[in-house]
Amino acid sequence: MMQAQMNKYVNNSVQTASPAQLLIMLYDGAIRFSKAAIDALGKGNNEDANRNLCKVQDIIAEFIITLNTNSSLSSDLIMLYEYFKQRLTEANMKKDKGPVVEVLGYLVELRETWIAASRLAGDVKRSS
Repeated sequence: MMQAQMNKYVNNSVQTASPAQLLIMLYDGAIRFSKAAIDALGKGNNEDANRNLCKVQDIIAEFIITLNTNSSLSSDLIMLYEYFKQRLTEANMKKDKGPVVEVLGYLVELRETWIAASRLAGDVKRSS
């Protein structure tokens, strides 16, 4: 019953979120899954690491396909996101958490940048 209520809450949150809030939610997920992958790699749990790395890559793919290609920043962001995917693939193949730690750092910085930009635009309230 608790899981059903949680799913309902998450579904409602996604349906009522602004585009900026959705982007930040995706960054939150990518950060959470990156941390889980780092933890799994540290414990030698390759199955969990693979699953979480794939989730991060899926989110990054979503970033790429939803970019406004008319924006002057889009080509730079695409190159950055492709780099992230390459590093995560490398981490998964070599079972090395170093590339994930690197990508995680960038994801955290980008999340903070999007939050600041969204606040300036008046789209997002203070977030943790």
